[in-house]
Formats: sequence, structure tokens, C-alpha cells
Amino acid sequence: MFTNLYFMLNKTSKRQQEIIESAGKLLMEKGIKGLTTKNLAHEMNFSESAIYRHFESKEQIVITMLTFLANNMDERLSQNTISNENSETKFIKLFQNQFTFFNANPHFLVAVFSDGLWEESNKINEAILNLMSIKIKHLKPIIIEGQKTEFFKNTISADDLTHIVMGA
Repeated sequence: MFTNLYFMLNKTSKRQQEIIESAGKLLMEKGIKGLTTKNLAHEMNFSESAIYRHFESKEQIVITMLTFLANNMDERLSQNTISNENSETKFIKLFQNQFTFFNANPHFLVAVFSDGLWEESNKINEAILNLMSIKIKHLKPIIIEGQKTEFFKNTISADDLTHIVMGA
């Protein structure tokens, strides 16, 4: 069993990744209430106890999914923000990158926007906030740069504009 819930993407086993994907699919189909170890075991065609060989709890599965997404996002978006392109191009590429990833992996999108996820636990909330901070880390510098070049208006602070764009 794992004691550190925040392990990196490359430390998840193939089976754990399969469990994460199945958990995401259950979230898409049945919401947070439908994501149970019983339903997950049924979805994967093995016993409920087999899930506990890879994860301690449903909470750990969700946190791992969010951490997996956060690490993946940070890696993908880091490549976008280090380029010498203008802020408009970086902004567009950032969102194209996200759309492409979520189109190929819709179960991660559902994990982020699943109703009731915030109410599950403080640890899940921390994982969601970490995910949001990574998005801010990559988006805010583009907005600041864009305000300097007048691609974005300066009438709204970079912090506020970052939150508006993220919410959209």
C-alpha cells in the first residue's frame, strides 16, 4: 500500500493507471456518488479487494487521478510557456494543448469538474487547489506579458483576469 498520496506520474503502475481511467469513466457516467470501490471493481472485472492492493481508498484514487493530471499538465504546459512566441500565440497554444489532452482523456476533465468532488475531503480539495495553482502558474505570466503588449487590457488586474479566463 502507498503511504504518500502525492506520488509522481512515472511512479504509478500500469494497473494503477487503469484503475484511474476506470474511476474517471465512472465519474463521467455516475458522478462522485457512483464512484465506489464496488462499482470500480465491477467495471474492471475483478474483486473489490484487488483495488485495495493498489490503493488504500476511493479518496486515494481520486487524489492520485488529480495528482497525475497536475503533473501531466505542468509538464505539457511548461513546454508551451518557455517558447519565444508572443503572448497571443502562447495563450492559444495553452488552450489548444488542454483541449487536445482532454479530448483524448475525457475522464480527467470529469475529475476536475465532477459535482460534489469538493465536498469529499480536505485532501481532495488540496489536490484540486494544486491543480489550479499549476494552471495559474502557466496562465498568469502569459496574461501579464499580454497586458504589456496590449493583447489583453490593463483595466483588470492580471490576477483577476487569470481567474476569469480559468473559469471560462
